[in-house]
Amino acid sequence: MSVSGAIAERYAANFLRRKKYQLIEYNYSTRFGEIDLIFTKGKYIIFVEVKSRDENAIAEPKEFVDSSKQKKIIATSQLYMSTHSVELQPRFDIIEVICSNDEILYAKHLENAFTLD
Repeated sequence: MSVSGAIAERYAANFLRRKKYQLIEYNYSTRFGEIDLIFTKGKYIIFVEVKSRDENAIAEPKEFVDSSKQKKIIATSQLYMSTHSVELQPRFDIIEVICSNDEILYAKHLENAFTLD
């Protein structure tokens, strides 16, 4: 797969904007880790992990967001919420970007892909 992570993240951001989500942060980094995209919509602040894979990959992109990665995203989101005045309910989504060679075919939005538990 030749599509870079940055290109997949831009594609995912535009995908969510078309669904009327509001972009708040792009590549938010802390000592705990990084969150690719932070959006709001309705009563939610959404922390988004973007994963891209080739259409013929043996595993789905979401499978690469393992429990260790989830813990890093959750810790980073908690720091974000503690340093910004956010009154919204947190939600954790994954955007799977499916590619073929150097072309993006489509994105799949997995809402509430994992929780704080």
